[in-house]
Amino acid sequence: MPENKRHSKTSASDRKEEVDHLLHGMGKDVYDTLDNGVFPELALRSRSVRNIVYSEEVKQYVLGSSLVHRSSGNVKHIRPFAQLMWLGLFSKLLINQGKTSTLRDVYYSSQAYDIDFTDQSESDEIITDLEVVLSKSREDFNIYPEERSAIFGDVTIEYTVKGYEGKTLNLASHPDGYLIGPSLSTSEFVDTSAEMIIAVEKGGLFTRFVEEKVHEKYHALIIDTAGQPPRSTRYMLKRLSDELNLPLNIFTDGDVYGEHIAMVIIAGSANAAHLRDLAVPRGKWLGVWGSDITKYKLPSDPLSDIDIKRVHELKRDPRYTGGIWQRELDVFLKLKRKSELEAFSKYGLTAVTDKYLPEKLEMAKSL
Repeated sequence: MPENKRHSKTSASDRKEEVDHLLHGMGKDVYDTLDNGVFPELALRSRSVRNIVYSEEVKQYVLGSSLVHRSSGNVKHIRPFAQLMWLGLFSKLLINQGKTSTLRDVYYSSQAYDIDFTDQSESDEIITDLEVVLSKSREDFNIYPEERSAIFGDVTIEYTVKGYEGKTLNLASHPDGYLIGPSLSTSEFVDTSAEMIIAVEKGGLFTRFVEEKVHEKYHALIIDTAGQPPRSTRYMLKRLSDELNLPLNIFTDGDVYGEHIAMVIIAGSANAAHLRDLAVPRGKWLGVWGSDITKYKLPSDPLSDIDIKRVHELKRDPRYTGGIWQRELDVFLKLKRKSELEAFSKYGLTAVTDKYLPEKLEMAKSL
């Protein structure tokens, strides 16, 4: 085993302190403006489609310069302005009390304060507005979605959540892996022997990789993205890549949706154009490529009309310019076929780990 790497910690408490400071500042600005006899207002970057642009510099979608204003002096703006102020207060309470909330919890909690959200989609929109105002993700406010994915491998983490501060855990100590929830995604990395991250789209393949000891053979951390990964998982991938300096290799189903899962991990999404801590630009999509369907003679199914339409949509997406991205979209169109990671079971249960995985990891060195 390679010598363990020890990570120089960047404190989670420091990150929470920064967000708490930003929330306090937002509230103070409102109070100071009121003391001066002026209606307070907020300016935030517009999230309209016209203001979401692709940046060649950072290789992901970002928000443009257009602003929208929320003024408490405008009758049409009072409601969303008040909702946003309440959310800032609620988020500050979560941070100060060391508690977490789900998106659904936020919606129901608002009713205790007589905050009028028509439905959860409206409260979700206000949460995104707060992200834009502070340039921080909802996870920084201790607000999480319900979805979970999992991680397995030799990395020791130290908890920072209230009541568990200082406790450590090695993430190879449970064969089912560990859910990437609030306590795990805010923990500190103590040390690891891992030399790479392997992200897989499917829970079944995640289990297969653990059973076949992929983490030992390739000194890898294995992550189940659970399809399109939740943002907390994308944040974890970003942290592992940056803080532990680990390369990221992504394996998905051999279809246009699998290709898009890899792209979102690597280059972000339009929906999160206001955030920078979710993309892993040096990540590599290793398959299943459309060309692998032919190369490995995989069982496959025909593309549906919806699949073909999606391929054409992505071909117009600036993130897919050149390289394997356009090439494999063209292959899917040519073959008009799609396949799955599990298709390698045609050659035996361990074919995907014994043959496909080592060949692809070797190929990654030249990509």
